[in-house]
Amino acid sequence: MENTRPRNINAFWNSFLLSTGTFLQDLGGSFSNSALRSSKTMIENLGEYPRGLEETIKFPLIEALYGRRARRFLLGAEIPDGPLKYKSSKAPVPLDALEQMLILNSCAGNTGWHSMIHRAEKYAPHIANYSAAAGGRTFPSAAGFHTSEIFYTDDFGVYFLPTRDAPSLVSYDNDRFNLKYWLEVHAARKIRLSDKRLYIPHSEPYMEPHNTWCVNKPGSTLIIPVADVAQHMLAILCFVVQNGYCIFDDIKGLPIPGLDKFSKLVDLNNPYPLTFIEQYALTEATSELSASCYAGMLMLQAMGLGGWMFDGIDRFSILGASGNPEVPGLGFIFNKNLKYSLPDITGLPGVFEGFCPPHFKTMEDATRALVKRKFSVGGPYHRDTAGPWKESSRIRSSAQMHSEEFIACVSTMAQYIYDTYERFPATVPSIFCLTYLQAHHLDLDFYDYYYKEGAYLKTHKHHMEWWRH
Repeated sequence: MENTRPRNINAFWNSFLLSTGTFLQDLGGSFSNSALRSSKTMIENLGEYPRGLEETIKFPLIEALYGRRARRFLLGAEIPDGPLKYKSSKAPVPLDALEQMLILNSCAGNTGWHSMIHRAEKYAPHIANYSAAAGGRTFPSAAGFHTSEIFYTDDFGVYFLPTRDAPSLVSYDNDRFNLKYWLEVHAARKIRLSDKRLYIPHSEPYMEPHNTWCVNKPGSTLIIPVADVAQHMLAILCFVVQNGYCIFDDIKGLPIPGLDKFSKLVDLNNPYPLTFIEQYALTEATSELSASCYAGMLMLQAMGLGGWMFDGIDRFSILGASGNPEVPGLGFIFNKNLKYSLPDITGLPGVFEGFCPPHFKTMEDATRALVKRKFSVGGPYHRDTAGPWKESSRIRSSAQMHSEEFIACVSTMAQYIYDTYERFPATVPSIFCLTYLQAHHLDLDFYDYYYKEGAYLKTHKHHMEWWRH
């Protein structure tokens, strides 16, 4: 096809590309010399630190985006057959403490106070009161619900890193982000659950066959974000009632008994289908889990670590419902109701409990626990919770607290679901995991042997030199 672009535009475009190329070439030299000096991240208070940390801070976002690849072949790995048959000649090398905390913080690090949802016309002049947490994290959460946390495992054990209800965990010094403080305060929140790597057999049905050679192997760190979908569902029911709506049971084709007494609070004639709301809860929670892993995936590129985000491990085996006592997973308990073909995992007692029975006696108790999370000390709508505003106390306390009538309305719907289906939610899991992130050191020999140039980034090429020397 004839190029119909006007000649003067072509000339401009060619000139632009030429000048941009020259500019970028010049920028490359000056950037490496000046970027760290002008960085808004303070690292000199770390004492001695590896060059790799400097290179990570300088690494351009655009290179992390276009350089993102699943790089699965780690040190010590073996592909026993097929066109890419290869056995590593090197021993596995675990991530060191700094490498690991940078990845963990990328996946679930607190980033200070989030900005909340400023306005909803229905509540004016009050601030919208949807959010369940006051702190922001490195990944987004629908309406600031923040119902997920992360677990992880490595050669030295299994850990839980709770951040969803943390206050601001960031510190600045003369407008520079204090990386040392950020890493240390998160490391102090780690809870060790076991002194051994999480045991998941490298075979079906525990993991997909294409992952058995590379997942959760020695040297790797496997990050497991987990969502409390039961709490997320409750938060959505609150959101629905806050906006004047309710639900009906579209599975049985019935209205929710007892909602008629809340006719001044919700529109009984235009309810949402139960299954629609539950799909919403699972989808929003899944987005949260995936965004967490994606944030970590970008950091892998900047640091020059191998790894990838994936969903090829059986979630029941990971959480604790494999059906095999020799594969206890993380030890979550589950509803063994034989009416359902799959177990409904509800929580890890004392660590990560879903907002549903048996962790709460009734769904009203669970609802009140969510209200407490939102409005009590440390919550997003408590006047004494600090915040990003000049008048944080005034802004936070402007939210309307959920009334007893409101709590009763939400509890009526939630309890109906549990009583009718003997689980909450009715059609989606109470506790859910799907997407994982693995981080490890690459065996570059494998890529050099099979791949053309460009199979890995400069950060991967120099990782051991920059981080271990």
